[in-house]
Amino acid sequence: MATGEAGGKAAPPPPSPELVSFLAIGLDQRTAENALANRKVTANLTAVITEAGVVSGCDKSVGNLLYTVATKYPANALVHRPVVIQYIVSSKIKSPAQLDAALSFLSTLGPDSLDTAKFEETCGVGVVVSTEEIQSTVTDVLKENMEAIVEQRYHINVGSLCGQVRKRHPWGDAKFIKEEIDKRLTEILGPKTEADNIKPMKKKKEKPAKVEDKKTAAAAPAPPSEEELNPYSIFPQPEENLKVHTEIFFSDGNIWRAHNTKDILEKHLKTTGGKVMTRFPPEPNGYLHIGHAKAMFIDFGLAKERNGHCYVRFDDTNPEAEKKEYIDHIQEIVQWMGWEPYKVTYTSDYFQELYELAVCLIKKGLAYVDHQTPEEIKEYREKQMNSPWRDRPIEESLKLFEDMRHGLVPEGKATLRMKQDMQNDNKNMADLIAYRIKFTPHPHAGDKWFIYPSYDYAHCLVDSLENITHSLCTLEFDIRRPSYYWLLVALDQYQPYVWEYSRLNISNNVMSKRKLNRLVTEKWVDGWDDPRLLTLAGLRRRGVSSTAINSFIRGMGITRSDNSLIRVERLEYHIREELNKVASRTMVVLHPLKVVITNLESGKIIDLDAKKWPDAPGDDASAYYKVPFSRTVYIEQSDFRVKDSKDYYGLAPGKTVLLRYAFPIKCTEVIYGDNTDNIVEIRAEYDPSKATKPKGVLHWVAEPSPGVDPLKVEIRLFERLFLSENPVELEDWLGDLNPRSKEVIKGAYAVPSLATAALGDKFQFERLGYFAVDSDSTPEELVFNRTVTLRDSYGKAGPK
Repeated sequence: MATGEAGGKAAPPPPSPELVSFLAIGLDQRTAENALANRKVTANLTAVITEAGVVSGCDKSVGNLLYTVATKYPANALVHRPVVIQYIVSSKIKSPAQLDAALSFLSTLGPDSLDTAKFEETCGVGVVVSTEEIQSTVTDVLKENMEAIVEQRYHINVGSLCGQVRKRHPWGDAKFIKEEIDKRLTEILGPKTEADNIKPMKKKKEKPAKVEDKKTAAAAPAPPSEEELNPYSIFPQPEENLKVHTEIFFSDGNIWRAHNTKDILEKHLKTTGGKVMTRFPPEPNGYLHIGHAKAMFIDFGLAKERNGHCYVRFDDTNPEAEKKEYIDHIQEIVQWMGWEPYKVTYTSDYFQELYELAVCLIKKGLAYVDHQTPEEIKEYREKQMNSPWRDRPIEESLKLFEDMRHGLVPEGKATLRMKQDMQNDNKNMADLIAYRIKFTPHPHAGDKWFIYPSYDYAHCLVDSLENITHSLCTLEFDIRRPSYYWLLVALDQYQPYVWEYSRLNISNNVMSKRKLNRLVTEKWVDGWDDPRLLTLAGLRRRGVSSTAINSFIRGMGITRSDNSLIRVERLEYHIREELNKVASRTMVVLHPLKVVITNLESGKIIDLDAKKWPDAPGDDASAYYKVPFSRTVYIEQSDFRVKDSKDYYGLAPGKTVLLRYAFPIKCTEVIYGDNTDNIVEIRAEYDPSKATKPKGVLHWVAEPSPGVDPLKVEIRLFERLFLSENPVELEDWLGDLNPRSKEVIKGAYAVPSLATAALGDKFQFERLGYFAVDSDSTPEELVFNRTVTLRDSYGKAGPK
């Protein structure tokens, strides 16, 4: 007797072909076995798999849809089943919601002829719902349900919230909708509490109110209006509420919260009138980049939404790195981004107050003058050892600090350190430096000071002095929060609410100001406003609007998740969306190839109407501009081949293409130069009747008059600055620079209407992308930067 393996058990029988087939399309074991148990389902599913041509297997999502067809397809419309199956296999129908709509449509249609257009419209074929649209709708739905969310917390019916979003976007990705809502609820509510994990008891139905209760009910106060409630937006709503006045103070060694006494709070409220006060605190040591755009959006946006105020405060505590140029740039770019500061202030405005508070700190025994070198400070911090000067007498520290103030102590020979906690695991509590000596004049404060406060000392104190209610910063400052509150508590100062959010990281770029400074100072790029950089000056020069940047920031939302790298394509999407609304169309040829129209008489100029705006009404005169069509025109060199092929839509010997807005032309002759690789001219004939209907459509530029070259312009094309998605991770990040990130094309030809283009003007060069006039332009030669390519990559001529 044949046996199986050791133990004598017989080997299990091989799975049936049907089971193998069902598992191959991604069904789980249980579903596949249940299908086999039902003879009708087995027959239907086998037939559907065969009709779909996926006997060898397919993607799980496709397989699940095919299973739905096999089990739920309306019997009265079986004649149309092959059509539905092909829509699934070709991914035109790719979600359960689309398939449900299709089956519902077919159940009412029955065996009647299928109106394809109506069918596709009914089940959302071709409809793309972007992540930005879903995120925006999730924001709206959460806002509408905010009262219930705050009340019920994690007991809120998430399915109902998903359903509200799906109702507005029936073809949106259901999984993404659920994940987005879960993520946003976590941001709003914070970590789950023990109460959140307790299953709520069902409430008994309330009995109708008795007649005698009506009078009491009528006297009850009305519920708060929408304006009285804290409005929901993309801004975070912490569990403690954004009102700092009711927050508690606690520490687990890492995280601290604000706690203000009644007297301090009353003084604060008297100054602010209860308004939200934020600040945008850039360091004036370089140009702002797109990460600062996110900070501005949060700082100014929160204040604007809450009818509050936002300062621009220059964090100018390091005179060696700061310049007036940077200060002027920052103020200009803040205005360009669409924000209006409540006031413009400087940390240096408060140098006297900060000095006096430092003296107070010393008198309290909470600061001391230290003589350790930077290397010794680092070593002692690593070993969690106190400085030898930590316990020096208060009077001695006061005298030394006064000497430092008057320039009597050499630079680098002493610092003032806060007496915090050298044994704390958080290195940002290891007696941070409050003041250091620098014999450097200050660009704003002049030569009055020989000592300058550190960021860790000044930042929180100036927040307090300016009565900032919400101190918002990126997550790398999270570990500095204990030090922030330690100092305010030590000096009995008002404590703002602190909240950190994720910094902005975009692929194929560096966002560190230190790295950007190296790129500029070492001349790897052409200055802070090089269009390849994600500095705001560079983006503006490239032709990106502040509207597009703010739209990009809004679309991402604001979270505390700090490990995501945003693909640069996402930014480009918002740029295209904006430019598509404002950039007029025109035609430019980068690498001109001469084409002579032999059957058009010499000297004849035909003025054609080229459509400037694609969606404008036909009778709108402003939607057109005149384009001359003459005997000599120019096309792109890449739009001609000597050897034709089926997948090529450009011009070739004996082939006809359409010149956009003009006529079909047929290549009749090729004129060569010194060799067959050097094509100097194409001869062609045009069809004035336009009877020919070729597939290929080319852009072109003509001689404006016989023997006169078209308008010559310079074109600058930009690619990714870095080859790797995340160059920051590379040790040799400069070695990852893309050598082809910039291409300059001189002698491109443009239509005559571009001659009046001015700085700030933006255009869509047909088939080439969106372009903007560059600041290097002169009256003799215009220069255009490509802002972003079109959705379809340029490279082959095809139907447009």
